[in-house]
Amino acid sequence: MKRDGLKPVLLAVVVCLTGLAAAIAVGRILGLDPGFAAGLMSGSLSQSAAMGTATDAVNGLAVPEAQRALYISHIAVADAVCYIFGYAGVIMWCTVVAPALLKIDLRDEALKLERSLGMSRAKPGLASAWRKFELRAYRLDEHSPLIGSTVAAAEARPEHRLFIHRIRRGERVLQAEPGTILAPGDVITISAPRQIIVELIGSRAEEVEDRELLDIPLISADVFLINAKLAGMNLQEASQQDWTHGLYLRSLSRGGQELPIAPGVVLQRGDLLRIVGPEPVVENAAKNIGVIVAPSNSIDFVVLGLAIFFGGVVGVLVSFPVGSIKIALSTSVGTLLAGLLVGHLRTLDPRFGRIPDGAISLMTSLGLAAFVGLTGIHAGPIFLSALRDSGISLLLGGMVVTLLPQIVGFCFGHFVLRMNPILLLGGLTGA
Repeated sequence: MKRDGLKPVLLAVVVCLTGLAAAIAVGRILGLDPGFAAGLMSGSLSQSAAMGTATDAVNGLAVPEAQRALYISHIAVADAVCYIFGYAGVIMWCTVVAPALLKIDLRDEALKLERSLGMSRAKPGLASAWRKFELRAYRLDEHSPLIGSTVAAAEARPEHRLFIHRIRRGERVLQAEPGTILAPGDVITISAPRQIIVELIGSRAEEVEDRELLDIPLISADVFLINAKLAGMNLQEASQQDWTHGLYLRSLSRGGQELPIAPGVVLQRGDLLRIVGPEPVVENAAKNIGVIVAPSNSIDFVVLGLAIFFGGVVGVLVSFPVGSIKIALSTSVGTLLAGLLVGHLRTLDPRFGRIPDGAISLMTSLGLAAFVGLTGIHAGPIFLSALRDSGISLLLGGMVVTLLPQIVGFCFGHFVLRMNPILLLGGLTGA
């Protein structure tokens, strides 16, 4: 919302007000009663929640009970007549008509937008052969500048992070203590950024394949920053802490946004750091940073269930008057707001309310498919009879109410807001 949310919000306001105005205008032109008019709006704009609001409003009218019952039945009839095109019309507009007017290919434009946002795609199972950090073994000859220096002195190079982990001296494998003096013939294991090893070391030393020496367990972990002492430090200051020896920072993200890794970048509480290094080093560093956010396939059903429950309760209880009508948020809007709240809390603590991406995709796809399918089952049996009883004018009026907000929103978003085509079409579907 802070970065670029204003344009989609303005688009939604324009589309919603246009849809409401179109429904009122078409209802008056066709001389529809309150039930047909409300059903026309809910079906044409594919807003099933409006049926519940309209039913409450009709029940509050000062008309005979029989008249109210007739109006309520008309809501369902008009919704059934208009809903199919209300759904299909938006799909056709956003996937066929609007892209043709914009003269774009949807797939190419979407990939172009992803690239502009720094996103990249790869085929499943593919991985880059390039590695940001390397662990290699080199033999020191008598001409090496490291001969006679201690491990601590060899590592004390402020321009880059290079660490010595083990030393083979004869048949023995030694741990690289800070005071150990390097001698000719030593084989040392070095970790450093790949560029440093290739440019500064590879051309000047003999690389050795020593499986025992290189057999150092390395792990990568996502760590959530909690330590108040670390918050406020920049990366240069943090890298000078004792517990960062042998540790590398692979990525840094804040609120879901990846930040550049530079010496002056200041750490904040809530940052997510992906660190890599020997297992004991990473575990010790995690204790000094905060907590490890481990991958998990489990679902936090407690948070999920409570969010749905309390969101539904808020949707039912919270209402506000508009003229003589009282409008409730509805359970769907209440649950949506609860989801937004949980999503925001997850940016503060990724351990809260965790649901694997695969489970989210399943629930989204299955929920949408079930919703559309059940709507069709509900509308299908009475569609033809409703169309016969209500006349073709109701269907045509519904088509106008469906398309007019899309056309107005399209022109407003493209010519006034100058939105990216893909974001514009996404905004139209949401609006």
